[in-house]
Amino acid sequence: MKAKKVFFSIPLLGLIYFITVSFTNSPKKEYAPIEQDKWVAPASADKIKNPLKGDAKAAASGKKIYKMLCFVCHGPKGKGDGMGGTGLKPKPADLTSTAFQSQSDGAIFWKLEQGRSPMPSYKTSIPEKKRWEIINYLRTLK
Repeated sequence: MKAKKVFFSIPLLGLIYFITVSFTNSPKKEYAPIEQDKWVAPASADKIKNPLKGDAKAAASGKKIYKMLCFVCHGPKGKGDGMGGTGLKPKPADLTSTAFQSQSDGAIFWKLEQGRSPMPSYKTSIPEKKRWEIINYLRTLK
């Protein structure tokens, strides 16, 4: 009979603890959005060289890919004003800005490859050559 009392009292103590903790006046935690720092590629990315640099055909091909994948968030002229980007945090980059255009091709390539929320990684979904074509097109947005 004693074993039954102990067995019954353990769940009862757990219930009492749960009720006590649940209804105490602890301060409520408010949601704080995640703030992201400036997105900077590592210095090693600057050493990655664009094998298609200056290739007009590559830029034309990159424009087609941009219109399929990037346009929705970065907008028709790359200003970061696409419909898909309106609710995103951080906002899509203005690809025409001096800050963006001053990056090396390698840094941009690294960012396309790695991604950072909300922008996905394109390492496995876009072949390497196509990523370089996109970069060549982005250089025309200056």
